[in-house]
Amino acid sequence: MKDKKIAIIGCGNLGLSILNGLLDDQTILPSNIIVTRRDIKDLKHLEEKGIKLSDDNASAINESEIIIVALKPYNILEVLKELKTFFVPQKHILVSLATGISLDQIQSIVTAPIPVFRAMPNTAADVGMSMTCISSNTTNNEAIDSIKQCFTSIGETIVIDEGLMDSATVLGACGIAYVLRFIRGMMQGGIQIGFDAKTASDIVTQTVKGAAELLIKRAEHPEFEIDKVTTPKGCTIAGLNEMEHNGFSSALIKGIVTSYEKIEK
Repeated sequence: MKDKKIAIIGCGNLGLSILNGLLDDQTILPSNIIVTRRDIKDLKHLEEKGIKLSDDNASAINESEIIIVALKPYNILEVLKELKTFFVPQKHILVSLATGISLDQIQSIVTAPIPVFRAMPNTAADVGMSMTCISSNTTNNEAIDSIKQCFTSIGETIVIDEGLMDSATVLGACGIAYVLRFIRGMMQGGIQIGFDAKTASDIVTQTVKGAAELLIKRAEHPEFEIDKVTTPKGCTIAGLNEMEHNGFSSALIKGIVTSYEKIEK
């Protein structure tokens, strides 16, 4: 992948997270990455890392092979209409990060026979810990391998049916915010029972990291691990039951479903 040339079109928060992950992993040479943004001065700090900057999307496409389009859903199709003549068969692979915009919608505009992908990473790409879900309309194994390698450099990847991409957005991308809000709540509770904010943050973040690692490495159901720390008449089960009486799991599930319904509308 080091020799692949990548363009990130519309390099906002998510685009920058992906870029930082790529740079940290060193899978792609910085000189082979070009990023675009309407107000390019906001990206000037990237030049010292060897990244090419441009406010010309067409030029960025011409210089690249993998085109990651990190535009918002409301304007991606309009921008692609302006750029459709610059995509070249046998050269380009197009990856859209836009929520709710289907492969068919993209392919109907970019009529050139190039591989088109949808990818849904999350902002943990910034530290190489994204979960990225990928779907595609292509059977080109070389293209599929290239995109998997690209996103594996910023975390874990999973290939899913396109019909599940909206669900992947909620669980993987919105999910970062849900988990962070949970962590914030634990920190606030920790402060109330006596810790300063810094110590509460250190304890909570490592505890959450440890809980996730237990599930990843042991491949057990969460309840299996919960049972290990819920002793009869103990403080853990008392706390868990109080949370459930106040709708903890129900509120989380409702929030996930509400986010999904918002995308569907």
